[in-house]
Amino acid sequence: MKKYRVGILGATGTVGQRFAELLEGHPQFEITAMAASDRSAGKPYSEACAWKLPGSIPESVRGLMVQPIEPPLDCDIVFSSLPSSVARETEEAFARAGYPVISNSSSYRMDEDVPLLIAEVNHDHVGLIENQRTNRGFTTGFIVTNPNCAVISFAPPLAALHRRFRVESAAITTMQAISGAGYPGVASLDIIDNVVPYIAGEEPKVETEAQKIIGDFTPDGIRKADFTISAQCFRVNVIDGHTASVRVNLKERATLEDVVEAMRDFPSLSLYSSPECFIDVTDEPSRPQPRLDRDKGKGMTISVGRVFPDNIFDYRFVALSHNTVRGAAGSAVLNAELLISKGII
Repeated sequence: MKKYRVGILGATGTVGQRFAELLEGHPQFEITAMAASDRSAGKPYSEACAWKLPGSIPESVRGLMVQPIEPPLDCDIVFSSLPSSVARETEEAFARAGYPVISNSSSYRMDEDVPLLIAEVNHDHVGLIENQRTNRGFTTGFIVTNPNCAVISFAPPLAALHRRFRVESAAITTMQAISGAGYPGVASLDIIDNVVPYIAGEEPKVETEAQKIIGDFTPDGIRKADFTISAQCFRVNVIDGHTASVRVNLKERATLEDVVEAMRDFPSLSLYSSPECFIDVTDEPSRPQPRLDRDKGKGMTISVGRVFPDNIFDYRFVALSHNTVRGAAGSAVLNAELLISKGII
């Protein structure tokens, strides 16, 4: 199996550390370049990075010298975990220099010629890459993004229902872990013994990204799914794991058994990072819970429970995903595996 050389932009941050963890021992990828801000550049990764994940910094990257965040880098593929304030300009520079850029940033997600991928849900959207290269004058480079970390928790079960019964509308309340705010994140005096009913810029992302993901690919671009979403986003005192409470109206009649079957039967992929079970639907009345369920499928499984008929909408359910694995670095790695499997990388 061919090994691809990987560079990580924003390598010292929370998601950059997840990339380093997930890529250790990966059969298709080898990290050969780490890039971060000026204060980290020129230092060994072990010195520049204040490691916040369980365990130690992977041995394979400890001695890598951190590079400035600009091309060229000694790699074949770039994974980006840059903050949105710098991501747009920097990611374009790498794509224009010929690098495939797999981004966790929000900067390009809603651009019409940029795929916004959940690999199992809309892998055909990679067809946008040719449009993107034509539109932007890229040669071998391109940009592919993965969604907002909260959207990944509910978009897959919503996609399963939309394919089978057509979604008409959904009301979604997210309960988002503090790791989603990065490090140092939310001040302890704000989040301990508290729920914060506001995450800047989050609700518009939740309300629009799922429509693009679940939409249909056409030669002219994505025809967004024709349903509406209303969202409220909360920060809660949980370290990892975003939970979404979803209420949904369907255009076609469906029994409870039909709804559960549509989610359970939604297929996974046969890629290295694919979980055996993509959407795990439980009958246990007290699940899913972040502490108990976020690590299913090595953090790549979407957990769903509390599926019931609703008094106002047709059905309601609770969905959970690991926000820094499936919701960030893990999805980007899976997207890269998908692009390799399709011969695009």
